Amino acid sequence: MIRAVIFDLGNVLIDFDHRIAAQRISRFTDKSQDEIYNLFFDSALTASFEEGKISPGDFFLKVKEMLGLRIDYDTFLPIWDEIFFITEKNRLVYNLAGELKNHYRTALLSNINQLHFEYLKRKYHVFGVFNHVITSYEEGFRKPAPQIYLKALQLLEVSAQECFYTDDRPELVSAAAKIGINAFVFSDIEKLKENLLEAGIIVYA
Repeated sequence: MIRAVIFDLGNVLIDFDHRIAAQRISRFTDKSQDEIYNLFFDSALTASFEEGKISPGDFFLKVKEMLGLRIDYDTFLPIWDEIFFITEKNRLVYNLAGELKNHYRTALLSNINQLHFEYLKRKYHVFGVFNHVITSYEEGFRKPAPQIYLKALQLLEVSAQECFYTDDRPELVSAAAKIGINAFVFSDIEKLKENLLEAGIIVYA
């Protein structure tokens, strides 16, 4: 029996696009937008930042050095942060998560850095429908590391078999499934509802 539901954040509850920042930052460097995007999206540097291994200030200094940026931290910060937007898909998932919280333990599990998390807390109201919010930068591990999934299970006080998880990235879903979590790739609200019913979860929204 499922007792808890875990949601991913990015491109599930809130959409984002690092190309927005790459386009804006390209005015202050000789690097191409593709080079900037590759550094911002999933490089070793952003991995360290998302695991809390470097501070926001040190992250900026590394980015400035690697891209040859001609701006200061205060100019960089809004460019780095303003990549998020809410869609109708996100609103439907948020509403569903709110309904599920009335009957199941819920958690949000995200690979995210400190700056983006603090920005989202100020800008958007997406965290209140969850019993727990687990972030990679606070835990020191990013998905697909098993430690961060196990931390979520510990906080929710459930076994892997008692947990449902949805994420838009197949490799992160596979990692959760390897430790026994009922894990499904997110694409849209209708598919999510189908997956929930498949796992035996009553859908109220």
